[in-house]
Amino acid sequence: MTPLIINLAPTGMVPTVRDNPSVPLTPDAIARDVGGCRQLGAAIAHLHARDADGRPTWDPAVYRDVITAVRQQAPDIVVCVSTSGRTFPTLEQRAAVLDLDGDARPEMASLTLGSMNFPQQASINDPSTIEALASRMRERGIVPELEVFDLGMLDYARYLIDRGILQPPFYVNLLLGSRGTLAATPLNLALLAQAVPPAATWAATGIGRFQFSVNAMAVTMGGHVRVGLEDSLYMDTARQDRASNTRLVERVATLAGAAGRRLASPDEARSIIGLPARPLAAR
Repeated sequence: MTPLIINLAPTGMVPTVRDNPSVPLTPDAIARDVGGCRQLGAAIAHLHARDADGRPTWDPAVYRDVITAVRQQAPDIVVCVSTSGRTFPTLEQRAAVLDLDGDARPEMASLTLGSMNFPQQASINDPSTIEALASRMRERGIVPELEVFDLGMLDYARYLIDRGILQPPFYVNLLLGSRGTLAATPLNLALLAQAVPPAATWAATGIGRFQFSVNAMAVTMGGHVRVGLEDSLYMDTARQDRASNTRLVERVATLAGAAGRRLASPDEARSIIGLPARPLAAR
């Protein structure tokens, strides 16, 4: 099988240290976690920024600090940033991180392909915003990390591809098990995997207690995985054993070894996805 790409989502927008003391919130803490997970086999870092009080922020200055710190700890890792509208509704807020340049320039950025309900709030992604974000990413040479929570979002991806709004390469994250979106079942994952755009690279995760089961299915199906405290705060379904990012990555790396799949390096991940190579001078 293709080497397994591990996409690490270390922080997210919701968890705090009250939920799990291992959640990294500052640039240095995020960078340390990413560095440790890179050593264990992570190839992509899906980054969210937090302000000095630990709250989500769209501020590009904070993102610059996070990305700079991450690249000091893991110079070769693929850097992906969030353009989530879960907290920040305006296009300019969501797109600000895309204008970072130099060593802080992201290689990928999340693009959620529809609106949905999370357990405590709605995430609004109207068509004009999705198209505008996709266009800005294309103009900046940033590859969208297409986030899919329901089957209809893949239909919408094909619509955008047919009209040239989304262009190759395609990387799709399939996220199952969040209340209000598609359930984390083998049938649903199989349907999503079958429906991804041709030539797309796909990864999957389960939210909360479903993370490991969906990761395991993706590994054996030939897909890739997303792991991290953004999606799951515990190692066990009984919610007794608090997770850490390194433990979550180590677990899926062990699973990949048992399944006969070696882990992709960041450079291999770039090649598999279709990202430009990162110059050695930038590392």
